[in-house]
Amino acid sequence: MPPETHAVTTAGRPAAQDVIHNIGYRNYDGPRLGRGYARRSLFSQSLRGAYGLGRSAKSKVLPMTLFAVMCLPAAIVVAVAVTTKMNRLPMEYTRYAIYLQAVIGLYIAAQAPQSVSRDLRFKTVPLYFSRPIERADYVLAKFAAMASALFVLTATPLLILYAGALLAKLDFADQTKGFAQGLVSVALLSLLFAGIGLVVAALTPRRGFGVAAVIAVLTISYGAVSTLQGIALDNDNTDAIGWLGLFSPITLIDGVQTAFLSAGTAFPGGHGPGTGAGVVYLLAVLALIAGSYGLLMRRYRKAGL
Repeated sequence: MPPETHAVTTAGRPAAQDVIHNIGYRNYDGPRLGRGYARRSLFSQSLRGAYGLGRSAKSKVLPMTLFAVMCLPAAIVVAVAVTTKMNRLPMEYTRYAIYLQAVIGLYIAAQAPQSVSRDLRFKTVPLYFSRPIERADYVLAKFAAMASALFVLTATPLLILYAGALLAKLDFADQTKGFAQGLVSVALLSLLFAGIGLVVAALTPRRGFGVAAVIAVLTISYGAVSTLQGIALDNDNTDAIGWLGLFSPITLIDGVQTAFLSAGTAFPGGHGPGTGAGVVYLLAVLALIAGSYGLLMRRYRKAGL
């Protein structure tokens, strides 16, 4: 309460204490942009932050370096294809992300905790909202931003390959088909890795622990699956090779594109899943994406956001 005043009116009576004074603030008569604009603002801020834009120069070093590392092999392949006049690219569009999975893993490990860990730890975001946003708005914006950042990381090299193939005057129809298949593959990969990375990071509010946890989940699962697939191949148990691929994110993507996108497989001995098993792979990918979103909603409900 303000201290009691002793102002006196012209009539000699004390001034009323319940008077509303006009101190010059103006009313806002513009449009009310609503929740949709808040979601878009949070999405834009999170997407920019995933590449260090709007942050310090130090924050830009790692994401921009990883982006350059992702694009460099594509540029080299294009240069070789154009100068030697190859009749086909030495690398399939659908195989590019599989070859560079380590770079993708490092990127999501670094940026997923940056996106959500500090918000959970300090209960703040770098934006000011005129009214509270819903939990679903926050989760959707963060999920979409991280998936979009990964899609930029993985699709840009494919665009470089496609442009180089056209410059080398390779068959337009074949290259366009391969490019489209590659985009579908990296779109699924982006959604899957974004969901897994954000869930792991949200469970570990300290950023350093989040980075280590994401790397561990992606690396250990792939290493374990690859080892077991190798053992199965040595024992001539080729049927088990395809089913073991269900237990690692990157082998899930490999299995889906092998079954439906005419891609070569990285599974030992080339024993990728057929169409029947591919349906199981696709359902597993979609279930993990939806499950990641559900777990994020539950995590933020538990955190009281």
